[in-house]
Amino acid sequence: MNNRIEKIVDFLKKRWGVTSPYQVAIIFLVFAITGMLSVYVSRFVFEILHLTKEDPFWLRAVVYIVTVLPAYQIILLTVGTIFGQHKFFKNFLRIMLGRFLFWKRSKKKTSKVS
Repeated sequence: MNNRIEKIVDFLKKRWGVTSPYQVAIIFLVFAITGMLSVYVSRFVFEILHLTKEDPFWLRAVVYIVTVLPAYQIILLTVGTIFGQHKFFKNFLRIMLGRFLFWKRSKKKTSKVS
């Protein structure tokens, strides 16, 4: 079991470009804290706008997308910065935003010697 966890941590270290298993743990912690805080933000926004389960789903979905998703990104960057992982989460959000907007990442060009 322990070997399996080590493999997962090593995979994530390589994929995320971090050097320590502690950084992987901190990144997980930041995601957890951000998720919990975003739930509170969504409840707060829905209370202010008096939205309930009886309101149309499409209205709640639009409000969620317009308010909570940007708040999640701000919270993620803020909490990540507090935990010393600003660079990682800045890059993570850049990639995530690119996927939302269907940006294509440019592939690294390799120069061939003739």
